[in-house]
Amino acid sequence: MFSRLTNLFGKRTRHGGRVLRPTRRLRARFDAAVTTDDNRRHWVGADGLSADAAASPDVRRTLRNRARYEVANNSYARGIVLTLANDVIGTGPRLQLLTESADVNRRVEQEFSRWSESVGLPEKLRTMRAACAEDGESFVIFTNNPKLDTRIKLDLKLVEADQVTTPDLHVSDSSLPPHVDGIVFDSDGNPLVYHVLKDHPGGLNYGIDTQYNRIPAAAVIHLYRVDRPGQSRGVPELTPAIPLFAQLRRYTLAVISAAETAADFAGVLYTDAPPNGETDSIEPMDVIELEKRMLLTMPGGWKMGQIKAEQPATTYAEFKHEILNEIARCLNMPFNVAAGNSSGYNYASGRLDHQTYFKSIRVDQSRFNTIVLDRLFNAWMREAVLIDELLPMSLRMIGSTWPHQWFWDGHEHVDPAKEANAQATRLANHTTTLADEYARRGQDWETQLRQRAKERALMDELGLSNEADQLTDESEEDEDAETAQQSA
Repeated sequence: MFSRLTNLFGKRTRHGGRVLRPTRRLRARFDAAVTTDDNRRHWVGADGLSADAAASPDVRRTLRNRARYEVANNSYARGIVLTLANDVIGTGPRLQLLTESADVNRRVEQEFSRWSESVGLPEKLRTMRAACAEDGESFVIFTNNPKLDTRIKLDLKLVEADQVTTPDLHVSDSSLPPHVDGIVFDSDGNPLVYHVLKDHPGGLNYGIDTQYNRIPAAAVIHLYRVDRPGQSRGVPELTPAIPLFAQLRRYTLAVISAAETAADFAGVLYTDAPPNGETDSIEPMDVIELEKRMLLTMPGGWKMGQIKAEQPATTYAEFKHEILNEIARCLNMPFNVAAGNSSGYNYASGRLDHQTYFKSIRVDQSRFNTIVLDRLFNAWMREAVLIDELLPMSLRMIGSTWPHQWFWDGHEHVDPAKEANAQATRLANHTTTLADEYARRGQDWETQLRQRAKERALMDELGLSNEADQLTDESEEDEDAETAQQSA
């Protein structure tokens, strides 16, 4: 009995009055880490490269070219990128200065708005957002444009990712500071200099002169999404969907070919007789001309049939729905937005799908606030303080700060009536403020209240206040009656 237990649990030894059992090595594994003959080809592309090594110049160039090709030639790809840029940027951000002086705030906001319209800031921001989806990154260089019709001559020059590169880069040279293709870093990982080609690599003049300018990092904005630690350059956000666009194109062509093949043949002759059966002889692949409204007879033993485009046309709509849903997923975009079709949605599912999409948009807008707009506003203010009488003395002092925030376009609610009731409830319960509610719509609450006060004053002057109050009272009575009926 004891020997059996010893063999089962191993020998025991005594140490300090305690019985010790020999340690046994636990061996465990993950199924996903096992390579078999079945999954060997699937995982052949998996590697352990770093973020910058995986996104090498050649890899990024190939991904950019293929993503641009799909966006240029695929209607869905074009629509997805344009919709994303329009939803994130909209008509452009609006500045709200938060100093203690309301007059100063309005003066700076109006001047910045005029400058924004002069340089076409909303259009350039939409181009930057689209470039991040296609190219993976976007570059902006601060320049001086004397032809601007504003007192501030600061301008923005957009540069494609192809142009930010170092043709004579030697990775193996250890004497150089830390660098990747087109960017030089300091010892702490901060960008120091950007190398920008004078001519685009795809331009007509490239190859004659491959020189590049060394632009200080303080004059460059580099916008991209960091997916991995240590990543210095961006890859197209459409990268996971590029093969899916090709599959959608191939499947569409296959469906069209099947339909064309069926339409090319009005009918075919076939027979159920065996090979040596008695049938009238006909020439193989012979063509018979058919006329409209004619009654025809077939040769003896032969029948007429027609080719039907049953496959793959019968599954085309379902395949298209699923592959578009998968394509849009890498951008956090719901299917109805990507396809421009909400026929299969109801109210609840539409709102649920849009919550993730709107949250992704707010994240993108926050990234634009930090990386692009804040740096842009600081550069604008540094130039504005040098112009006489443009800014008040309180904002021109050395070391002064410029507290501010940005407003973006709000998103329209699916059911405006329900949203208005919910807004009134939040205000009545003091769980929100007018500033928050107006910010949801991308509006400045102070500007809106001043405008509303002007309207009320004009309505009082014209004797329209009673009519407006009466309509408001009737609307509230209808809402109370509806609420009471639902409670009953």
